[in-house]
Amino acid sequence: MGSSRRILGTLGLLSCLALSGNVPAAVAAPPAPKEFPRLPFTQRYQAMQHGGLVRASNSGISCRREESPEAEPCAAVKRGAAGVNGDFEMFYSEVDDDPDTYNSTRAELKVPQGAKVSYARLYWGGNLRVGEQKPPEDNGRVLVAEPGGAYQEVAADTVMGHRSDAGSDAYQASADVTPLVRKGGAGMWTVAQLNIAMGHSEVGAWGGWTLVVAYEHPQEPVRRISLWDGFERLAGRPGTGDGLVELDGLDAPAGSAGRVGVVAYDGDRGTLGDSLTVTADSGRRVSLSDAENPFNDVMNSTITEFGHQASVRQPDYMNNLGYDADVFDLSPALSDGARSLSFRFTGEGQGHFLGVFFVQTDARR
Repeated sequence: MGSSRRILGTLGLLSCLALSGNVPAAVAAPPAPKEFPRLPFTQRYQAMQHGGLVRASNSGISCRREESPEAEPCAAVKRGAAGVNGDFEMFYSEVDDDPDTYNSTRAELKVPQGAKVSYARLYWGGNLRVGEQKPPEDNGRVLVAEPGGAYQEVAADTVMGHRSDAGSDAYQASADVTPLVRKGGAGMWTVAQLNIAMGHSEVGAWGGWTLVVAYEHPQEPVRRISLWDGFERLAGRPGTGDGLVELDGLDAPAGSAGRVGVVAYDGDRGTLGDSLTVTADSGRRVSLSDAENPFNDVMNSTITEFGHQASVRQPDYMNNLGYDADVFDLSPALSDGARSLSFRFTGEGQGHFLGVFFVQTDARR
């Protein structure tokens, strides 16, 4: 934990992100976390241990029918065709049998057998204003069911991002769910009641959830793991909207393996201009892209790992129409080793919101 940590460019430091303190049992629950239009990225969790990071993720809404004459058929878009949410009427995904939930989706969490969960955080967010307007006061709670379990209400425990403009009403919330994930373990997790709006507008509907889990396992290499979060809009105008995140003190030897995960909102498949690159201390810049996330369309509404759908999701649409949760191979940037890494994000023409960023790299023993 002795390494220095910096965030440059449009991303700044947030002096106090998490709420803390012990609350006596007799005291009423604390008020809902405050919301800010801009939540600069800061490090949420860091550790160096035998183990790594895994995540489960899904979107909560998809297309129901085409609204634009130029739009690809909704069924083809769900299978991966190019398409943007503003071209469709959007409707909730529902996979449970509970009549009291209006959206619910599942995704597999692959915690290795024999691993111990050291930290787990659930992120959720979306657009509140489409054909309807959802109340922002509902942003801070969702329903979560562990594998084979019943729903439990989870409340946000930290400052939330919330930005309204002429076209959208976007937010992200999160909660520490470490005890819940330690109990529930690997398997299919369900998240319901995401506060996102359905319908049709020029901006379109989007929303989803991601569960990020750090674990320890004695049989795995020593790795440095780092989780960052915030709520930043990356605009697509030249010279503006770029973000730079720098990680120091990695001590990754030559030939190390690594991965980097990103959660973003309102990235459109087929709208070019957004990218993610990383530069190691050697000065060589590497594009973080793969077969499903081209170098100039990285935030393209996919939920993938190393260019594949590596886990089970219900539903499992290829084009998630405004929700990205991707994991990229970082190993090419570590071929010569690295003490520091600089990650640069650029926005597409219409821009998108950056919400979560996590990195795992091998470390010397």
